[in-house]
Amino acid sequence: MGKKQDNREITSENCAARVMETIPLAMRFIRADIRSRNSTTMSVPQFRTLAFLDRNPGASLSDLAEHLGVTRATASANTERLVQRDFVHRCDDPKERRRVVLNLTEAGKVHLEECRGQTRSRISELLNSLTEQQIVLIEEGLTLLKEVLEDNSLEPPEE
Repeated sequence: MGKKQDNREITSENCAARVMETIPLAMRFIRADIRSRNSTTMSVPQFRTLAFLDRNPGASLSDLAEHLGVTRATASANTERLVQRDFVHRCDDPKERRRVVLNLTEAGKVHLEECRGQTRSRISELLNSLTEQQIVLIEEGLTLLKEVLEDNSLEPPEE
């Protein structure tokens, strides 16, 4: 039996439910903040494209489409707008003629970091109302969750 917190038993199942409640809420907040700050300069899918390419340099258009959950044609149109703004460099893969390789340009990296910085500042403002101990608890919990998810992200689920 697990510990109790706020009349709830703390179990891995209850914790998983809390993670699944909290992460979408956090993502909605981040998307809304990005949308409000960049409504005229960049869409959320474009921001997600820059972030994906930052984590996955040299990704293909198919990789990007899969990440965004869209067709290759939609990913291509999205990428074209970023290429025109000099945020993304697109070139054919010399080894595979039909594969397109995508990378962030310096301007794309700068723009991505500016967007991330603005949203980090907004989240920081919200966290300012918490005690130092509460902030430490959030930081420790997020660090642990990140480690667990990273350690298991490549393993297929057990059946």
